[in-house]
Amino acid sequence: MKMKMTGVFLLLLGLFAAGMGPVAAAPPSGGTDPVGNDVSWPQCGKTLPAATAFGIVGVTGGLANNTNPCLADQLAWAAGKATGGTAQPKVALYVNTANPGHEGSWWPSSNTYANVTVSNPYGTCGSGGGAAGPVDLPCSYMYGYAKAYDDATIRGISNPGTYFWWLDVETGNSWQTGTSNATALNRATLEGMATYFKGITAGKKDADGKPAGVGIYSTGSQWGTIAGTVPSASPLAGLPSWLAGAKTLRGAQSNCSLPGLTPGSPVKVTQYVSAGLDYDYACR
Repeated sequence: MKMKMTGVFLLLLGLFAAGMGPVAAAPPSGGTDPVGNDVSWPQCGKTLPAATAFGIVGVTGGLANNTNPCLADQLAWAAGKATGGTAQPKVALYVNTANPGHEGSWWPSSNTYANVTVSNPYGTCGSGGGAAGPVDLPCSYMYGYAKAYDDATIRGISNPGTYFWWLDVETGNSWQTGTSNATALNRATLEGMATYFKGITAGKKDADGKPAGVGIYSTGSQWGTIAGTVPSASPLAGLPSWLAGAKTLRGAQSNCSLPGLTPGSPVKVTQYVSAGLDYDYACR
C-alpha cells in the first residue's frame, strides 16, 4: 500500500517542490474531473505542477516533531496554482502523527504545555515534577495536543485557524504496540491533536469561504492497526476521512463509497497514485 512517505516509509508522495519551472499535471487515466495533489518534503528541489484543483501541503517533514523544509515554497505554490472547482479548499494542510512513548525525543510530564493548562479527559499526566510521565492515556493525550500546538504555532503557518488540517495516520511512524491498551493509547494521542485543531478552527473559514477544520488520512487497514475501534463519543468520531489506496482515478472515485475511518465519518477525499505522483479526488 503506497502512502505518504518515501524511503523507509510507505508512500512516494508524488509531486514536486518549488524551485524550477512549472509543468502540467493533467489527471491520468483519462479522467475529466478536477483533481488535486498533495506535496511535502520528498518534493523539495523538484518542480511542482503548473495547475491543480487543490493542494494539500505537508507541514511536518515525515515525523510528528519536525518541519517540512520546503513548507513556505509549497504553500506559495498551492495558493498560486490551485484552480478550485471542487468542494475542497484550494489549500489544506496535513501533519504526521505518532505516539512514540519514551522512545521519542520528548514526552510530556504534566497537563501544562506552552504555559497553558490543558483540560485532559483522561486525567492527570505525570506528577508535574519535570520527569517524563508514564506512557498512559493522560500523557498520550497531552503528547498529541502538544504536537498539534507546535504544528500550528512554530512551523511557519500564518492564520492556522483558517485551514483544514488532515492528521496523517500511517504505520510507518512510531506507535504503541504489543499491549492490550496500545490502540487506546494511540487514539488518545490522535484525540489530543484533533481537539486542539477543532479548537482553533471552530467557526472559521478560508478566504474562499470554505470551512476550516480537521480530518483523518489513512487506509482502513492501517487505521485499524493503529487506532482500533473508535467509540462514538470520541472526538475522532465523525471527522471527515481522506482515504488512500487507489491506483487510478476510477478507483479513487469508487472509494468515495467506502466507510469512513470513524463512526459517522464522511469520506471527503480519496487518493490515488499514478506514475509516481499523488492525486486527490474530492468526493461529491
